[in-house]
Amino acid sequence: MLRPWELSIDIVRESGIAIHLQIAKKIIAAIQSGRFTAGTALPGTRILANRINVNRKTVIQAYDELIAQGWLISESKRGTFISSRMLAINHGNIPALNNQQNQIYPLLKDVTSIQNKRQAHHGINFTADLPDTRLIPFEMLSRAMRHALITSARNNKLIYGDPKGSLILRQAILQMLNIERGLHANIENICIVRGSQMGIFLAAKVLIESGDCVALEELSNPLARDAFKSCGAHILHVAHDDEGIDVVNLELLCIQYKIRAVYVTPHHQIPTTVTMSLSRRKQLLALAEQYNFFIIEDDSGHEFNFTTEVALPLASEQASNHVIHVGSLSKILAPGLRIGYIVAPKETINRFAHHVNLIDRQGDMVNELAIAELLHTGEIKRHHLRTLKIYQERRALILELILNELSEFVSCKKANSGLSLWLDVNPTINVEVLIQNAIAEKISITPVSDFSAKNHKVQAIRLGFAHLNEYEIRTGIQRLKDVLLIQRPKLLQA
Repeated sequence: MLRPWELSIDIVRESGIAIHLQIAKKIIAAIQSGRFTAGTALPGTRILANRINVNRKTVIQAYDELIAQGWLISESKRGTFISSRMLAINHGNIPALNNQQNQIYPLLKDVTSIQNKRQAHHGINFTADLPDTRLIPFEMLSRAMRHALITSARNNKLIYGDPKGSLILRQAILQMLNIERGLHANIENICIVRGSQMGIFLAAKVLIESGDCVALEELSNPLARDAFKSCGAHILHVAHDDEGIDVVNLELLCIQYKIRAVYVTPHHQIPTTVTMSLSRRKQLLALAEQYNFFIIEDDSGHEFNFTTEVALPLASEQASNHVIHVGSLSKILAPGLRIGYIVAPKETINRFAHHVNLIDRQGDMVNELAIAELLHTGEIKRHHLRTLKIYQERRALILELILNELSEFVSCKKANSGLSLWLDVNPTINVEVLIQNAIAEKISITPVSDFSAKNHKVQAIRLGFAHLNEYEIRTGIQRLKDVLLIQRPKLLQA
């Protein structure tokens, strides 16, 4: 089999980016540049591993990820080749699913046909950045649940365990975080919780005393804000822009107040969808060191990145004792499957575990063991990559519809990550009236004002899209257009 004479991949081992991700990114770049065309054979995993001096398993992991994303195909006894069904992820030019892809993902087609029959009588909910739980591989999940239940019962393991969570799940999540997100944590640095909100509340409960100052961005997660308030925190508001939190404004607050903690969502800011720039991340970490405050990093949407650019968490930037990293697997599977985690210094984790013990003694043992099995076998990774393709399709569709149908009334910030979009609304449109009229047309929209602690009016709305199939998205955007047209006479008079 004729293969490329040379596949040059420069590995930067101190970059903080997992090596298999660096390999994958280089191959994608080569495909997009036209260097490799459909059908080109790639070097065998052993050959490439020897060439770039890495473990063969690292190359296998890179190839597997590219195969799952559709960039490569593997043929038994022949090798690995550039796929003819390449996705132009880098620019968001996602082609429509063809018949062959529909066979690969039959559930999407089934869901669409069912919904087409009944959706006309149901509302369209744009309010939340939720995954589509109809895409869950139920048979896979039920097998893992059954296996966890039977194994635990037979081995007399359905008893009280470690409040930090089952060891096997902590190990599986740590492997994911250290390999894919550049963390440098060990088993003493992680505690399993029931979703990211529980992690945020535990951080507030353990770190905050009544009267302590906690800084949040002016528009931020209202549930996080309420969690800090419930622990007696004095909330300070920090400006933010298209690069993330305004570190100059934050330092002015640090000079004026003794800040105990800063809460941020750097990967996909809630609600603006902005990804915090690398320079802002470094400045924020430097301020934490200088003024001795904790950074509570809510990274629960990290999995949904629609570009080849890797934005690693704050917790990966340095071995800092100032970052409390909170994440979740709930959006990969379903919000109803409550699996989250906190990564922090050992002493802080022990305090978290103490409070978990007081709240519910421990987590859901069967659920934890089942999810651990799916992580170890790679099933969750495959499910994630599969749904990511589908969400890319839906994101491309809703962006196209907004541009073609709503551009007279709104402009959209094209976020690189996350399951929701931010839409700036024409200043002549009354957003409050828009929301009320939308309810009458059976569509639900989140006003951005809901994310303001002071209930400031913001001329914007937020649309979640991933949990809606193609029919639902088209129906929802058409209804939204009809609602906007109601205010059109005022727009023309302005």
